[in-house]
Amino acid sequence: MTQHVSDIMTSAPVTVEPQTSVTAVARIMRDQDLGAVLVTDGDELRGLVTDRDLVVRCLADGGDPEQVTVAGACSADLVTVAPADDLDHAIELMREHAVRRIPVVEGGHPVGVVALGDAAMERDPESALGDISVARPNT
Repeated sequence: MTQHVSDIMTSAPVTVEPQTSVTAVARIMRDQDLGAVLVTDGDELRGLVTDRDLVVRCLADGGDPEQVTVAGACSADLVTVAPADDLDHAIELMREHAVRRIPVVEGGHPVGVVALGDAAMERDPESALGDISVARPNT
């Protein structure tokens, strides 16, 4: 049976505006136990920012996280999928583009995120990635 992105995606993704400070985004990630948030301008997807992006693109360069906005830390060249796309297609895009998360877009608007960890839990819950993905955070 064919699985679709909508079967495993995280719906109602957390979004922030491009001018949001890196500190504010980091707090959102901490408080909501997230590894990534979508950057939107109104209802239009502009980027995706991960906890790693905040470290590599802001903190490691000596940026002031109160002054640097998420627009300078996010990935803007995005690969997206639709909710009705085959899950296999999303996994192949993750491989091809070496990404762990892909925004899910419908009618030009973000409606979710599909993550490699979600796919691992669905396809092979006994795998190391599946185990790690279901484990509680160690914070």
